[in-house]
Amino acid sequence: MGYTNDMRTYKYQIRNHPQNKRLGNMLDDLADVHNHFLDLEKRYYRIYGKYAGRYRLQPHLTKLLQRTKQHWVWIPRDTLDAVIIRLHIAWQRFFDWQKKGNLKGRRVGTPKHKAKYKFRSAKFQTGYRLQDGRIRISFKAWDNNSHALKFERIYFSFHQHRDWSGDVRYIQILRDSVGTYWLYVVTDNTAKEVIPATGESVGVDFGMKDAYLTLNTGEKIQHPQPLKASLKQLRQLNKSLSRKIKGSGNWWRAVRDLARLYNKVANQRRDWHWKLATDLCRRFDLIAIETLNLEGMKRLWGRKISDLSFYQFVEILKFKCFKHNRELRQVGQWTATSKPCSDCGRQNKNLSLSDRQWICSECGSHHDRDINAAINILRGCLESSVEQM
Repeated sequence: MGYTNDMRTYKYQIRNHPQNKRLGNMLDDLADVHNHFLDLEKRYYRIYGKYAGRYRLQPHLTKLLQRTKQHWVWIPRDTLDAVIIRLHIAWQRFFDWQKKGNLKGRRVGTPKHKAKYKFRSAKFQTGYRLQDGRIRISFKAWDNNSHALKFERIYFSFHQHRDWSGDVRYIQILRDSVGTYWLYVVTDNTAKEVIPATGESVGVDFGMKDAYLTLNTGEKIQHPQPLKASLKQLRQLNKSLSRKIKGSGNWWRAVRDLARLYNKVANQRRDWHWKLATDLCRRFDLIAIETLNLEGMKRLWGRKISDLSFYQFVEILKFKCFKHNRELRQVGQWTATSKPCSDCGRQNKNLSLSDRQWICSECGSHHDRDINAAINILRGCLESSVEQM
């Protein structure tokens, strides 16, 4: 489940059924829509030197459905429009990034063409109905008796392991890399599940060597590193894939097996992050964390940073604090946390990354590097100048 400022998303797995082929055919056709209008947008920009935008492309879609692209008519119109709107937003982000002039930041590229198997989601604002464990989608089909297109209501079952709250804004159908279909129900529910206050605050230091998280209380939390635990199996599956003829049936089976293992690793990591964030919210009213330069860390340590996934954990922690009415604060990236002594404040300028224990030359205090940093993070976040998240 995710959230924005005014919406919350609930995720359900659609049960396997031969009827799901219709969903696959729909996503394949939507990939064609995406590629067609991307080519049209690029051609328009090349000829006229400006961006066409959704308000020119959507009327053009109406003409296409009447003339050369009648095979798209069976898909609900708002779902087709959603593809154009998605392209419109992607182009707007690219042009906004160019206007800023600061090209040193994170690059925002233009939309790319997508293969059919890589187009993953479809948005429905109308033409659906949610029932107990089932969703009804209205597609169009040719009726031989009336010689016209008529609505055909198709039912899909999903595993409704819990109910959603609030009014449904829209739904999305997603196909993951394994071929499983998922239903996303987006509602306007922003209610909080307030947990009783504990009166406790905690500073959290992220780490890679001694522990994943170090709290100012001295507690160290280790990360299970599911990717590292699955490396041997990943190597075997990659070797098996390399021995197959690309495009053959066995090649696609090997691709699916590899995607299934990556999906399992991601689920293990995400599940552990959710449980850890919930535990911190239950124990503390205020959680203070540091700001990390993840791009720089990836260049230095690569795969391990991806396995630890600091960014994903912080995003989950933000949601849990929002949901349970906890306060999350974050010190600035350039705030000194490791070198200052947490007792007297003296800077240990000679401290290196390999020094895990050190003694302050001013007051003689013995420090664990990570615990000292967590204390300084909490102290820094209690200042009024620190941004509240």
